[in-house]
Amino acid sequence: MLNNPQCSVGDSFVVIGRDFVQKEDGSNLNFQDLLNLKRLNPDADFFSEVENGFSTLELSDKDSLPSGYKTDTIRSFFAQNDEESSFRLARARALLSWRKNMRYCSCCGTQLEDSADTTSRFCPNCKKIYFPRIEPCIIVLVSRGNKVLLARHVQRNQDVYTCIAGFIEVGETAEHAVRREIFEEAGIHVKNVQYRGSQSWPFPDQLMLAFTAEYESGELNLQEDELSDAGWFDRENCPATPMPGSIAYRLIHGLI
Repeated sequence: MLNNPQCSVGDSFVVIGRDFVQKEDGSNLNFQDLLNLKRLNPDADFFSEVENGFSTLELSDKDSLPSGYKTDTIRSFFAQNDEESSFRLARARALLSWRKNMRYCSCCGTQLEDSADTTSRFCPNCKKIYFPRIEPCIIVLVSRGNKVLLARHVQRNQDVYTCIAGFIEVGETAEHAVRREIFEEAGIHVKNVQYRGSQSWPFPDQLMLAFTAEYESGELNLQEDELSDAGWFDRENCPATPMPGSIAYRLIHGLI
C-alpha cells in the first residue's frame, strides 16, 4: 500500500531511469536527501511504503541533481546488495514506472486516484481498479554435453552473449514458453526443462523465471530479427557475458 511520505520509513531511493542516486562518497541516501531533492523538483513523484520499508522519489534526468550526488546503475545495486535490499529498490523502480504510465482510466478517461487499502489505483467515476502490471518472462540456459548455448541479441546495446529469453504468451505454461522460445529463436528442440529461480527485473515490469534445459535435436537456425549470433561454448571459455546483478549471470556461471 502506498503512503504519503511524512517521515523516514527505512531505505531511501532516488531513481533516474535505469539508475539510482548515491551521495558523492558512494554512501546511501537518507530521508532528508529525498526531502531536499523533492524541494528542488516539486513535480517529481514521491511516495513511501511503510510495510516494505522504503521511500522513493523519481527524477527525470541527471541534470536535476545538485552537487554532492552521483548515479550508478540499478543493476550494479543488485550485484552488490542482498536480496531484500534489491527487492525494495526493484519494487520502488517498478511502481514509479507504473504510476507514471497509469494515470487515467482506460474505460472513461477520468484521472485515477491511489487506493488507501491496496497497491492499486482506482477510477472515482466508474470504480474500475488498476493493479501494477507484471510481465512474466522465461530465461533459459541450454546445455549440450559440456557446452552451453549462448546468443548475442539484436536489441541489446552491449556486445555480450547471454541466455535465450522471452515473454510468456497467453495460455502458455512457463515450460511451454521455454520450448517455444528456444525453437523460434534458435531452431532446436530441448528436453528436461528445470526451474532454477526468479528475479524481478523492473525495466519496466518483468518477472524473470529462470530455467535450464538439455539439447534434444535440431541444428542452430537463428531468428535474425532476434539474434545476431549464437553458438555452443565451454563454460570455462565463454565470450563476454552479462556482469553480476542479473539472473542470466547466475545461470551461466552455475550459481543457481
